[in-house]
Amino acid sequence: MAESGELTESERRRILGFAREVISAGCAGGGDPEVPDIPRLAELGSCFVTLREAGEVRGCIGSLEAFEPLAENLRRNAENAAFSDPAFPPLEADELNFVTLEVSIPAPALRIGSPDELTPGRDGAILVFRGRRSVFLPHTIAERRWSAAETWDNLARKAGAEPGVWRSPEAELYIFRCETFSE
Repeated sequence: MAESGELTESERRRILGFAREVISAGCAGGGDPEVPDIPRLAELGSCFVTLREAGEVRGCIGSLEAFEPLAENLRRNAENAAFSDPAFPPLEADELNFVTLEVSIPAPALRIGSPDELTPGRDGAILVFRGRRSVFLPHTIAERRWSAAETWDNLARKAGAEPGVWRSPEAELYIFRCETFSE
C-alpha cells in the first residue's frame, strides 16, 4: 500500500500511460484520451512532465501552483513539454517511441530563511529575484550533484541574474519536495 498521499504503482503507471496517450494524440492530431479513474486526478493539483531521449531532457514543462484538477494540469503539461517547450523543437511522431516520460507532482513550496536549508537530493529549489522566478526539480539537482550554493547560483543564471544574487535581501528562496515517477 502506498504511504498517505502517495500514488500506488498501478496509479503511477496509469498516469504515465495517460500522459503518453495525450502526446500520441497530439502527434496524430487526434482527440483527447479519457482520463483514468484515479481520485487524485480529480483534485486540485500541479505537476511537471519531463520527456527524456537517451537519458537527456527532450522537454520539460510544469506548474508549481495547483489551479486546476491534476488531470487537466497533467494534460496541459504533457502537451506543452512535447510541443511547446521553448528550449526544444516540437516532438515529431517518429520520436515518440524513443522518449520516456517522467511525472513530478510537487508539494507546496516553503519559503526558507537560509540558503543552507536546501538539502540537495531531497529538495527542489525556487529563486525569486526582481520579478523573475527559476525552478529546479529535486532530481535535477541530484543528477547534477550540485551543492546548495551551486544550486542557488545555477538558479540565478537560469533567472538571468548574476550568481550570488540569492544572498541579497531582495531574493526569495523556497524549497519543495516532489513525488516523481517515470516509465
